[in-house]
Amino acid sequence: MKLVSWNVNGIRACMGKDFMQSFAQLNADIFCLQETKCQVGQVTLDLPGYEQFWYSAEKKGYSGTAIFTKVAPLSVRYGIGVEEFDHEGRVIALEYPDFWMVTVYTPNSQDGLARLPYRMQWEEAFRGYLKSLEATHPVIVCGDMNVAHKEIDIRHPKTNIHNAGFTQEERDYMTALLGSGFVDSFRYLYPDRDSIYSWWSYRFHARENNAGWRIDYFLVSDVLKEKITEAGIHNEIYGSDHCPVSLEIAL
Repeated sequence: MKLVSWNVNGIRACMGKDFMQSFAQLNADIFCLQETKCQVGQVTLDLPGYEQFWYSAEKKGYSGTAIFTKVAPLSVRYGIGVEEFDHEGRVIALEYPDFWMVTVYTPNSQDGLARLPYRMQWEEAFRGYLKSLEATHPVIVCGDMNVAHKEIDIRHPKTNIHNAGFTQEERDYMTALLGSGFVDSFRYLYPDRDSIYSWWSYRFHARENNAGWRIDYFLVSDVLKEKITEAGIHNEIYGSDHCPVSLEIAL
C-alpha cells in the first residue's frame, strides 16, 4: 500500500501549480493533504476511484485537511474530540479493519512563539488521542507536524534553536510521542541520511540552496514498523513550500 502526505499551502493555489499532474504521478492508495485553506464547495477535484473526505477550519482561508482514498474506510472521525482544538480542521482519522489512517496539521507556534503554550496543550491532547485510537487498531499518522525533530532534520540548527518548529519544547514532545510507541518511518529506514528536507521558506532562495527543514512525517505504531518497505521525500515535486512525503507499507 502506498500512502502520500502533502501540505499544499492552499489547494486552490496548488491546483494552479500542477497539483493534478503530481497527484497522478504519485499514484497513492491514500493521499492526505494539510493546509487546504478552503471551505466546502470552494474547490472540486475530479478524482475517479477515490473517496474524498474534507475537514475545513471555521476561519476561512486557514488550515484544513483532506484525505482521498481508493480504499473505503469503516468509519471516519473529524477532530480529536477536544472543543478548544476542533475549530481549525486539523485532524481526520479513517478506520480500516487493521489500522487507523490519521492526517494531522499541527499548530504552528508562530513568530515570537506566541502560540507555543497552545501548541504544548495540543501536543498532550493529540498524543492521548492517538493512543486512544491505538487501543483498537495500530495507527499510521502523517502530516505537517511543524517540528524538525533532530539537528539532522534542519539545515541550520544552531541559528534556529529558539524559532518556532525547532524549540526544545517542541522537539521534546516529538521525542515523547515516539517514545509512547511510534516510529518515524523515514528515520527507521534512513537513520543517517542528511540534507533531505520537506519544507523551505519562500524567502532567501531557501529551496534553491536546500536550506530546509524536515517537518512532514509518517509515523507508525511500533507493531507496524517491520511492514515498512519504503519512505520517500519527493523534493523534486513543486507546487507548495512543502514537498510530498510517502510511505510504502505491506498491509
